[in-house]
Amino acid sequence: MAITRFKALELAQSRATAVVKIPTEKVSDYYGNMTFNDEVMRSLLSPEAYLKITTAINTGSKIDRDAADEVAAAMKSWAISKGATHYTHWFQPLTGTTAEKHDSFFDIDLSTGKAVEKFKGSALVQQEPDASSFPNGGIRSTFEARGYTGWDPSSPAFIMENAAGTATLCIPSVFVSYTGEALDYKTPLLKSIELIDKAATAVVKEYFNRDVTKVVPTVGIEQEYFLVDEALYNARPDLMMAGRTVFGHAPAKGQQLEDHYFGSIPTRVNAFMVDFEIEALKLGMPVRTRHNEVAPAQFEVAPTFEEANLACDHNALLMDLMSKVAVKHKLKVLFHEKPFAGINGSGKHNNWALGTDTGVNLLGPSSKPKENLRFLTFFVNVVKAVHDNADLLRASIASSGNEHRLGANEAPPAIVSVFLGSTMNNVLDDLENMKDIEEFQLEKGDNVYLKLGINKIPSLILDNTDRNRTSPFAFTGNKFEFRAVGSSANSAAPMTILNTIVANQLILFRKEVDAVLEKGVKKELAIMDVLKRYAKESKKIRFEGNGYSDEWVEEAAKRGLSNMKTTPEALLVYTRPESIELFTKYGIYSKEEMHARYEIELENYIKKIQIESRVLGDMAINHIVSTSLKYQTQLVENVKGQKEIGIDPQYFAPTVEMIKKISEYTSKIVLLQNDMTEARKEANNVENIEERAFLYGSKVKGYFEDIRYAVDKLELIIDDDEWPLPKYRELLMIK
Repeated sequence: MAITRFKALELAQSRATAVVKIPTEKVSDYYGNMTFNDEVMRSLLSPEAYLKITTAINTGSKIDRDAADEVAAAMKSWAISKGATHYTHWFQPLTGTTAEKHDSFFDIDLSTGKAVEKFKGSALVQQEPDASSFPNGGIRSTFEARGYTGWDPSSPAFIMENAAGTATLCIPSVFVSYTGEALDYKTPLLKSIELIDKAATAVVKEYFNRDVTKVVPTVGIEQEYFLVDEALYNARPDLMMAGRTVFGHAPAKGQQLEDHYFGSIPTRVNAFMVDFEIEALKLGMPVRTRHNEVAPAQFEVAPTFEEANLACDHNALLMDLMSKVAVKHKLKVLFHEKPFAGINGSGKHNNWALGTDTGVNLLGPSSKPKENLRFLTFFVNVVKAVHDNADLLRASIASSGNEHRLGANEAPPAIVSVFLGSTMNNVLDDLENMKDIEEFQLEKGDNVYLKLGINKIPSLILDNTDRNRTSPFAFTGNKFEFRAVGSSANSAAPMTILNTIVANQLILFRKEVDAVLEKGVKKELAIMDVLKRYAKESKKIRFEGNGYSDEWVEEAAKRGLSNMKTTPEALLVYTRPESIELFTKYGIYSKEEMHARYEIELENYIKKIQIESRVLGDMAINHIVSTSLKYQTQLVENVKGQKEIGIDPQYFAPTVEMIKKISEYTSKIVLLQNDMTEARKEANNVENIEERAFLYGSKVKGYFEDIRYAVDKLELIIDDDEWPLPKYRELLMIK
C-alpha cells in the first residue's frame, strides 16, 4: 500500500501548472455569453413573446403555449449556435447535488425519414424524470415513479460545455411529484420569495413609500473549500468515500503561524481559480473575490449579491463547475465542512438583505430620519424573527458534516445568536429605554424624528460595525450574514427558512402597528411603540462577545437559548406543531412535505455516518493494522538479532517499548472496530428512524475518535516508508 502513496506523491510533486487562456481582455466582453439572458431574448423573440416572458419573470404569471413555443424555438437555435446538441431540465433534488437528464435536439421526421432538430414549448415547460429514485421521504413509492420538472423562467437557461467538445442547454427547473409535493430545494424557496415580497412590500407601501411595488431578498454566498492533488486524493479511500479524512496525525506545521490566510495564492491553485472563474463568468455568475483561507490548502470564492433564487442556483452550479474544472488541473475540490481534523473547516456565508424595485436596500441606513425609521423597522423585525425562530435556523443548517464544525473554535457555535455591533446594539438599548408613546403625545413640536432620536443612527453604519467571526448571524452594516451554513449545503434550504420567518414577522408587525394606529396614535409613534417592545422581547438573542468561549455557553443557558449540538436533535424542530403550522399556513411546505424532509435529512445523516463507519473500519483493518503488524514483525526480528549477537538489552529496550505500543494500539483498533460494527448492526435493526439516527450519532459515531487516536499514534511510530496513506503534511502542503 505504501507504493500507492509514493506513486501519488511523485505524481503530485511533478504537476505542471495548466495554461489558462483568457477569452478577451475585458470580462464585460464575455460575461453571461453562455446564458439565455435578457439581451438574447430581446434580440430573438417577438415583442409580444418578450413581454410575456418578462412579465412572467417579474410577476410569476404563467406563459401561454404560443409564447412557450416561440421561446423554445429561439432557445434551440441559440443553443445550437453555441455548440449544444442536447438539452436538460437542470434541477436540485434533495440529494444535495444537482441533477440532469440529457435529451437530444435530434429527432427523425417520420414522414420523410430525415433527421431534424426539434425542441417544442411542451419540452421546455415540462419533463418527467423518475421521482421514486430521488429522496422523497416516503411521498413516492417505486411503483409511483412519475415526477415532473417545470421550467423556472426567472433563472436564465445556460449552456454547459462538455469535455467532449459538445455542449448542453440547461434549463433551471423545479421538481415536484405527480401529486404536486415539492421534491427539491427550489420550489419552497420560490414560494418563500413570493411570501416575503408580499409581506415586505405591504409594510413599505403602507408606512414609507407607496411607489414600491416589489421587494426581493438578495443573497451573496461566500464559498469556502479545500483543494488537494488528485493523485493524493485517490490514495485516500476516506476522502473518496466520505469527503473527509477519518485518520491523520496533525502535521508539525498547520495553521498556527497564521501565514496562509490572505497569503500569496499558489501558482497552480491560481490557474485553477482563473479557469473556473472564466467559466463562471460566461454563465453569468458574478464571481469577484478569491483568496487563501485560514487553513493550509483552504480557499474562498465570493460573488456579488444577487436575487435569492438566482444566487442559490448559481452557488449550486458553481460547486458543480468547480469540480469539473478541477479535473483539468489534476485537483480535487473538497466541500466537506471538516475534511481535516485540527484545522479550520469550511462554511458558506450567506449575506442576506432586502431590496426594493426602486433600488433601495431596506437594511441600509440613511442620513435621512424618515428613511432610518424604515431601516430600523426592517432591522428590528429581522432580529425579532431570528429570536422567535432560532431553533428553525439551527435546524436549517444541521448536517453530519456541519456537526464537526459548529462550535469547534473555528465556526459559529450551535447556539444561535445575533451580533449587531456596538453602534446598533446601543441604538436598540436606547429604543428599549425610550419613553412611552403617551408621554410623546403630550409633548409639543412637530419634529417627531428628532424627539424619537432616530437622527442618532449614523448613515455609515458599515464603518461602525465590526465583524464577529464567532457569531452565526451577524449584522455587517447593510445586510445580515448567516455564517453557520455548511460549505456543502444547498443555500436554498436556510434561505427558505429565513425568508419565511422574516415574512411572518413583518405580517405580525403590520397587524400590531395597525392596532396601535386605530387608537389615534401618530404613525411614527405607533411604529416605534411596536419596535420598542420587539427590542425588549428579543434582547436575549443579542450577543456581542466571543461565541467560542465556555462563558458564552453558560450565559446562553441562563438566557434560555437552545444549544442543539447534534443533527438529530436539531432536526426534531421540523416536527414541532408550531413549525408545521408556520410553514403550512403560508403554503411553503405542506405537513406531508415537512415530515418527508425531516425523514430525508435523518436518512442522509444515518447514511453519511454509516459510510464513514464502514470506510473507517476497512481502512483500520486493511491498511493500518496490516501495516503495523508487518512493521512490528520487523522490529521483533531486529530485537532477536540484537539478542543473538549479545548486545546489552538496555540498548534495544526502547525498541521493545515500541513493539509494546504497537501491540497496544493495534489491539485497541481491532477491538474497537469490532464493537463499532456490532453497534452499527444494532442501529440497523432499529425500525424507528429517529432512534436509529440517535444511535448512529452517539453510539456508532462514538467509536470514531478512539479508533482515530490509536491510528494516529501508530502513524508516529511506524516507518514513514511503510505508512500506506498520504499524510496531512502531504495533502495540505503539496500545491
